[in-house]
Amino acid sequence: MRRFSAALLALTALAFAGAQTPPPDSLDIYFIDVEGGQSTLFVTPSGQSLLVDAGWPGFDGRDADRIAAAAAGAGVKRLDYLLVTHYHADHVGGVPAIAKRLPVGTFVDHGPSVESGERPDALYKSYVDAKGSGRHLQVKPGDALPLNGVDVRVVSSGGDVISRPLPGAGADNPLCRDFKPLDEDKTENARSVGIVLAYGSFRMIDIGDLTWNKEHDLVCPKNLIGTVDLYLTTHHGLDISGAPVIVHAIRPRVAVMNNGAKKGGTPRAWQTVRDSPGLQDLWQLHYAVDAGAAHNAPEPFIANLDEKTSYGIKVSARRDGSFAVTNARTNQTKRYEAATSRF
Repeated sequence: MRRFSAALLALTALAFAGAQTPPPDSLDIYFIDVEGGQSTLFVTPSGQSLLVDAGWPGFDGRDADRIAAAAAGAGVKRLDYLLVTHYHADHVGGVPAIAKRLPVGTFVDHGPSVESGERPDALYKSYVDAKGSGRHLQVKPGDALPLNGVDVRVVSSGGDVISRPLPGAGADNPLCRDFKPLDEDKTENARSVGIVLAYGSFRMIDIGDLTWNKEHDLVCPKNLIGTVDLYLTTHHGLDISGAPVIVHAIRPRVAVMNNGAKKGGTPRAWQTVRDSPGLQDLWQLHYAVDAGAAHNAPEPFIANLDEKTSYGIKVSARRDGSFAVTNARTNQTKRYEAATSRF
């Protein structure tokens, strides 16, 4: 087993500690910097853990080390669930390495990859070999992951989306009238496993790299999702995802963009999120170098201002729907009160 340094563990634990210790009944969400991939760790009040994606392979185990250090800082010694949204290197590539660092109870995915060729085949085989160390759960839209006290509902998987609205959702979406589809996406992106997570009144959506047309299907002609408190931007803020028809329909109060310094964070996608009705703040894992100052959040809302650091963003949510966001670079926390209305 690869050993990460005590210094890295200590640094990560300190970086993810908020300005104040979160209350014991909080759902903690760690957005880990994997340089423009995805890795999000959820830790429930009962101590259960869910990791969504594991970043890139290679780089001398860089991303697996960062995930393992974040888990250690959160007191997590095993992953109850490891959910792979889809089989691209920036999402599934780090799975074999993290599975060697932390025991995984159940691997969750959409089923076999639809991409083939030397590299996709090798990537998928590495994942298949790794998931042999735990149980396996292939999910479809409408399924739920059995986390105590937290509802994790699958809304997309394998190219399909839910056919019935989530509780409280289902209103007509007037934005559908102006939707313009893009060319059909036949890649793994369109097969992403997407989830809506609810903890009491708090709601968050993460739909991986789901692309434009599939996003439309989640909210048109009726909005099957409803509204959310927290939105992890789709596809790292690339503009083949993040269609206004969904972003503006779900009306996030806060968004987190898991972009890299030179990946994601495109001006059009950034602006779509920024213009979403009711949005209070947009947080970013990195300053988007190519987007310019006009399409980046203010510095206090960006975890990494250059390509040399690897700070994360932490969210601690309460059952009443209130939550706090901490920038690990500055160790400053902003608190958001519970929403006064829903849907």
